[in-house]
Amino acid sequence: MGSESGRVILHVDMDAFFVSVELLDRPDLRGRPVVVGGSGRRGVVAAASYEARAFGVHSAMPSLRARRLCPDAVFLDGRYHRYEEVSRRVMAIFRSFTPLVEPISLDEAFLDVTGARRLHGDGRTIGRAIRRRVRDEEGLDCSVGVAPVKFVAKLASQAAKPTVAAGRPRPGIGVLEVADGEVTTFLHPKPVRSLWGVGPATLARLERLGVATIADLAALDADVVRRALGDAAGGHLHALANGIDDRGVEPDRPVRSVSHEQTYAEDLVAAADLDREALRLADGVASRLRAADQTGRTVSVKVRFSDFRTITRSTTLADPVDGAGEIAAAARALLARIDPGPGVRLLGVAVTGLAVGGGRQLRFDLDLDGGREPSSGSRSGADDAVEAIRGRFGDAAIGPATLLADDGLALRRRGAAQWGPGRADGVDEPERGSGNR
Repeated sequence: MGSESGRVILHVDMDAFFVSVELLDRPDLRGRPVVVGGSGRRGVVAAASYEARAFGVHSAMPSLRARRLCPDAVFLDGRYHRYEEVSRRVMAIFRSFTPLVEPISLDEAFLDVTGARRLHGDGRTIGRAIRRRVRDEEGLDCSVGVAPVKFVAKLASQAAKPTVAAGRPRPGIGVLEVADGEVTTFLHPKPVRSLWGVGPATLARLERLGVATIADLAALDADVVRRALGDAAGGHLHALANGIDDRGVEPDRPVRSVSHEQTYAEDLVAAADLDREALRLADGVASRLRAADQTGRTVSVKVRFSDFRTITRSTTLADPVDGAGEIAAAARALLARIDPGPGVRLLGVAVTGLAVGGGRQLRFDLDLDGGREPSSGSRSGADDAVEAIRGRFGDAAIGPATLLADDGLALRRRGAAQWGPGRADGVDEPERGSGNR
């Protein structure tokens, strides 16, 4: 067991979350290879059952490749709203053990249970209790890592997960605890790429230093690592390699950005198409900002061309914005400087530099009487009216006329089939949290 005087942190990770939720509604598919994601030719895998993983299918893999690897797999287009609904209930179970819960995505969270031990038992006992409740109340499985350090708890939960061996799913141990005195023993045999912050470029630099395992990194002089990776990154990674990480669980982590991306079944090549899609994405971003009573000053666009070359452009506005028109205008100005000729397969719009509330600095050119169209930086009465109508009658009740399609308003909302094009149309690429672990 962990030290009574130290921190006890849990990392709880749902097992193949999106697939597992789908199997709740489709029990006839249990035991079969099932893939959730974009089923179209530009779709990507969001989650795969362990039966599908036995064929080499994994998250972020192109759906076409997954089909080649596992022709008998059942492909299901994702239902983000359903996963959100189940996630809310799962997170409520976590919070019944401790208020210190930091969600990382729909399917995983850190919990600080240091102060809950007197009521619920030690970390391993709490982990087992959480697994039982999630199983009993939601019919889902999860894996739990217990450690005094956040990133070690996450590595422990991964080690507790089910696996695939000899082409067959194998159950995991469910809960793995790494006690205070066992952190480096647990860490050091692992490959150095297991550490947070070690991507391909950092890994290449470490390999040039002869580093293959976490133990190799820990054995180096800290100054050597800092010279190779920079003071901040080098010092941080060297500390992690020695099991040192003072970061705590943050239950109220502020949202830093709101964004929407979409992959298209056919490349966009006309500026008018980009303008229309910029408005559609901006409308979705604005709706989320206003629902959270947030504004932002920096608008960014992300463009991925047909050859997968990806560029981003951003602009910082004089005043914070939360309206679809304001965000779309900034995005369109950025897109006007980009040639869509090579074909655009993905477009994204984001707002960053967020702040709570709609307050703006008073300017002399603002119309406070409503006699003429407000300038950028003022809260539009029309936007308020649109949100009020949507709140009462639903999002599709009103919107920009340019987004009107034969079957109604073609609005973009969070989680609307976000893993690439489905069988018939263009939908979105994945956001944080694969649901596939």
